[in-house]
Amino acid sequence: MNRNLLERRLRELSVQLRELRQELLVTDEQLESLAGVADDARIRSLVSETPLAEREHREASRHAEAMSRHRGEVIADIARLEQQQDELLDRLTAASD
Repeated sequence: MNRNLLERRLRELSVQLRELRQELLVTDEQLESLAGVADDARIRSLVSETPLAEREHREASRHAEAMSRHRGEVIADIARLEQQQDELLDRLTAASD
């Protein structure tokens, strides 16, 4: 791969990483909020002991779990792109020698 192509690919990866890191910040905020809602629903479910409160608790917990899975996927994507970036930097360094 020639130097210009490596540099272009590195710039593309940099943009993708920046976007994913921003998405991770948003995801963290949403997860914190959803976890709080799930915890509140759990307490209401325990106190009221009604089927409706239990259903709301299960639903809120599922939303928080889904956001947690999404967070894990975003972290995995960031790690994958960082690995690609490292490999391209190694190739760029080797091409410079």
